Amino acid sequence: MALTRRKFLLGAATVSATWLTWSGVPAWGLAPAPLQEQFMQVSALLVNHRLDARVGARMAAAAAEKYPQYAQMMTSIIGIANARQAHEVEDFFADIPEGPLREFAHWIIFAWYTGCASPKKDAQVFAYETALTYQTTADAVAIPSYGFSGPNQWGRPIVPLTPMPSF
Repeated sequence: MALTRRKFLLGAATVSATWLTWSGVPAWGLAPAPLQEQFMQVSALLVNHRLDARVGARMAAAAAEKYPQYAQMMTSIIGIANARQAHEVEDFFADIPEGPLREFAHWIIFAWYTGCASPKKDAQVFAYETALTYQTTADAVAIPSYGFSGPNQWGRPIVPLTPMPSF
């Protein structure tokens, strides 16, 4: 938290103003900054797109809750990528061993593309319009909305005015 003091000249009077800024205060519920940076490094290796650090901070916090060995898993993935001198996912993904480490890598990729933690209805959402799945067509196609009966179907079904006889 930082205080900024300035004086302004308004006509014949001088006014003093003070601002309180929160830029140095960590946001509650987010992973510590070094883990966020490491998460963004792993994400950049696994997802070959420009990634939003604010969305990444929310994902890092969720990953820390979901995966108890979160920090060690990120260190392992970075180590595998460094051993292969990889700059993109295709260079090293096959070397990630099956099991929890590969599951974690898949989770990161899934989270960036879908913007949520899982495909379940009650999944934690990190992003919607900035999810990578919508970025390829962001300048041409509107994001679909989901109605009661399917995509883009907010209208009610047409009901006949009189009941039809059934035989």
